[in-house]
Amino acid sequence: MNVIHKSRVAFRPVKPLIGAVVEADREALFDPQVVAQCRDMLEERTVLVMPQVHFTNEEQLAFTDLLGGRLNLTSEATTNKDEDVYQVTLDRKINRAPEYVLGTFFWHMDGMPMEMPPPLATLLSARRLAPKGGQTEFANSFAAYEQMPEAQRAEIEDLRIIHSVAASLRSIADAIPEAEKGKLAIGIEKERPLVQTHKNGRKSLIVGSTADRIVGMELAYGRAYIARLNEWATQPDFVYQHQWQAGDFVIWSNTGALHRVVPYARDSGRMMHRTSIAG
Repeated sequence: MNVIHKSRVAFRPVKPLIGAVVEADREALFDPQVVAQCRDMLEERTVLVMPQVHFTNEEQLAFTDLLGGRLNLTSEATTNKDEDVYQVTLDRKINRAPEYVLGTFFWHMDGMPMEMPPPLATLLSARRLAPKGGQTEFANSFAAYEQMPEAQRAEIEDLRIIHSVAASLRSIADAIPEAEKGKLAIGIEKERPLVQTHKNGRKSLIVGSTADRIVGMELAYGRAYIARLNEWATQPDFVYQHQWQAGDFVIWSNTGALHRVVPYARDSGRMMHRTSIAG
């Protein structure tokens, strides 16, 4: 795989179908031309990795604003003073709804059950790592669609899926105390197309743990179909696992990549800071 050279920046692919490492001087990352090149490359490679840049919150927000309009997505759940930065942690003293973080152990896309358009991209920086686990895995749902047999692409083209908070928490529902369930907006759901067409003409599958049922299909059949699509979309050729180092910064196309975290202990101290770009 050839390194892609641009002005002041290079992109080194990490797998044939997904991911690229951004190679640039730290100060170049705030050059609007470099940021625009990163945005173009994000559409092509789905996941971009900036190793050990050690962004502060202010720098992460500045980069987010250069890449696109920032989106406040559930940051009110944490005690962080920067309201547009969401602290991803299982520490209940910091995160008032750690159940959502437990839900990230399963393949998903951010914001799918919400009324607003889903985030265009998600940006995550590593502040403290877990001694064991905590790697983040990404699955390219562009590739999942593009490598699907033509007959199946035609079969799913017009299908629509109901995404719900309840579905995203179904795997951990038995572990959520009754007193906490009222805080989790379990009743929220949103209908979306199964296949999303992006501005560049590429199409991606919109699936993951929030996908609850297929409109117009009997429940058991629809959920079985969704399960098979999730399995297809997360096969090894489409997946990149990022082994975090402190200070790493990763950006991914939220509607072009499913993601999940390898489980880690509640008391591990793992802390990630997330920002989002509006869809």
